[in-house]
Amino acid sequence: MRVHVDEVKVLRFDDGTPVTAASGIAPLGAGWLVAQDDSTIAAWLHDGAVEPVRVLPPVEGLDRFSEAAGTKRLKPDLEVACPAEVDGEPAVLLLGSGSTSRRMRGVLVRLADGRPQVVAGELGPLYAAVAARLGLPMEHVNLEGASRHGDTVRWFNRGNLAAGVPSASVDVPLEGLVDAVLGRGDAAAVPVGRAQAYELGEVEGVGLAVTDAIALPDGRVLLSAAAEDSPNAVDDGPVVAIALALVDGDRVVDMVAIPEVDGHVHKVEGLALRRSEGGQVHLLAVVDDDDPEAPSTILELRVDLGAPGGVSP
Repeated sequence: MRVHVDEVKVLRFDDGTPVTAASGIAPLGAGWLVAQDDSTIAAWLHDGAVEPVRVLPPVEGLDRFSEAAGTKRLKPDLEVACPAEVDGEPAVLLLGSGSTSRRMRGVLVRLADGRPQVVAGELGPLYAAVAARLGLPMEHVNLEGASRHGDTVRWFNRGNLAAGVPSASVDVPLEGLVDAVLGRGDAAAVPVGRAQAYELGEVEGVGLAVTDAIALPDGRVLLSAAAEDSPNAVDDGPVVAIALALVDGDRVVDMVAIPEVDGHVHKVEGLALRRSEGGQVHLLAVVDDDDPEAPSTILELRVDLGAPGGVSP
């Protein structure tokens, strides 16, 4: 497997305000919806514009949150952006990390007459069920990514090797998850499938941990993984490397570093599939560099894959 960075773009809203802490990306209409994990506002990239979309109400009057301002504890921490459907129409499912009680909400964004329509719901009982299936206390829950597999969402817990917690996933039915967000079903009744752990290794003594995932047309999965020296599921730390891991079934069959850009390791937190051509896939990757003042970037990645079931040379 080989990764090429074809283009790097800085993300700013049309008024010049930076898009910060980009944490997930998924298709919405003819464009892309980007979640900001430090905000109640998402960014809709379409027709050459970058438009703000309110996805949650303000928290204590605030729409942006940071450690420097002493408001990080208030943020909804939307980390997942996953393609979904509502009543047969395409939508984007946003999910909180679950790392605190404030971060256990789901949001559905869909278009009606060309404009985003948003519904949010509390999912606390589902997060508790996911933690139980993973065999983790709630303080080790940090659900950072998800991949769509037909009618199933594979939901990834980031993990932290320093705390003895491997990256892992569980499967949940998309319809049940959507119904829980819309209030049509009970979040406690959404079934949670088996847990699967992933051995991703380490870089410079820092364990790699999943930040997002996408399903490929051939059934394999690409994971983005960061080696971030953090003591727990809430605090940020220095990132020493970022990589893509290719997963076939239950096995990590290949891994490669995402190239640095201008000598800088960009912490990729969200992946989206643009297109697939034979043994090559084209991705969009959004970056959160944990700087509340710096605009996030979006990378256009081109990935040369190995043959299914084997490790590329």
